[in-house]
Amino acid sequence: MQQVDSIIHARWIIPVEPAGVVLEDHSLVIHDGRIEAIRPTATLSDQFQASIEHDLQGHALIPGFVNTHTHAAMNLMRGMADDLPLKQWLEQHIWPTEAQWVSESFVHDGTQLAIAEMLRSGTTCFNDMYFFPDVTSRVAINSGIRAMIGLIVIDFPTIWAQDADEYIGKALDLYDQIKGEAMIGSCFAPHAPYTVSDQPLSRIRMLAHELNLPIHMHVHETTEEVATAEKETGHRPLQRLDELGLLSPDFLAVHMTQLSDADIDLVAERGVRVIHCPESNLKLASGLCPVDKLLRKGVTVALGTDGVASNDDLDMMGEMSSAALLAKVTANNASALPAHAALRMATLSGAEALGLGEITGSLETGKAADITAIDLDRLETSPLYHPVSQIVYSASRNQVTNVWVAGRQLLKNRQLTSLDEEELIARASEWRDKIRS
Repeated sequence: MQQVDSIIHARWIIPVEPAGVVLEDHSLVIHDGRIEAIRPTATLSDQFQASIEHDLQGHALIPGFVNTHTHAAMNLMRGMADDLPLKQWLEQHIWPTEAQWVSESFVHDGTQLAIAEMLRSGTTCFNDMYFFPDVTSRVAINSGIRAMIGLIVIDFPTIWAQDADEYIGKALDLYDQIKGEAMIGSCFAPHAPYTVSDQPLSRIRMLAHELNLPIHMHVHETTEEVATAEKETGHRPLQRLDELGLLSPDFLAVHMTQLSDADIDLVAERGVRVIHCPESNLKLASGLCPVDKLLRKGVTVALGTDGVASNDDLDMMGEMSSAALLAKVTANNASALPAHAALRMATLSGAEALGLGEITGSLETGKAADITAIDLDRLETSPLYHPVSQIVYSASRNQVTNVWVAGRQLLKNRQLTSLDEEELIARASEWRDKIRS
């Protein structure tokens, strides 16, 4: 009999890969932070002996959600400037607030608050883009969550750097500092085509290729962005990025609400990964990403929440449901983006987009034990016919009871194990009072 760290017994295990599979009355074995085995519960007792066993009857185990686009520290701006279009929201509210308040302590406290919310929502990995990424990486390491840290680049000065050269220099320093961290990766994060000029973008392309890093960027987010680029340069932003050599399978294009058929063909040909943030796009009235068309062309589409300043939560379960419903409306097809495909977008597709598909995103032997347990034995998800459909269309993040990252339990019966919930709420209130004053 093999001695292992822990075993989770569940009513259902939904591995995501193979697609559409639901394993009933199975158990998942964890050892050394990885999935050792997945077996029918009835056959397990004579194979493994565990130090800890979890009996989660009525629960479904799924891979932890992968939030492929966040601005974690912006949790301290939740609800600060609602009901405004993107340009006004950014230029009149968000950027002035950042200019006055963003600091190491702001990023530290905001990122802790965000990670706590993500863990309580079942997210085990996030991809960030914000100032003081060195602070974000330290907070992520201390909390135990898996993270990709955006090496942000913008042309104009901020508290983090004065020009593109300084941003890139700091990015390379941070890359060297964290490249040995098992739970932390990095990617270049030029903010957007309208905030980063050709020369730094060309340098980023060369460095990303040299260091084998993805590039993560807001692209084609609004009609105004695309129209302004065409007027000023004669090119759509995607066309310009392609001419600079950025479009490739290592390029993560966030939002992508304004796409022509030619844009979609270009994205498919280059293998670009699209990051869909449906609720942020809805709230800012930025537009709708043509998910069904992209998927039909073979494009990988993953899900992100964006920051809470433009979304109000970091709820990947809500994002999944919104994505599935919007895909049906935009395609005028009720069969577009079925539940199992939406779940894949929120898990394995996100991991693949970040280059982590061999590590996380599905429940398979040998992969990291990044696991979310959802209690489906609730009034809100009864009666239950199909667990995947209930997870996507009926369940809420409040039904996430337990979360493991690399085998470490970070949420236990709804209680955080690596972060102090009461302390986080108190510090968030302190920041609100300072900013509001």
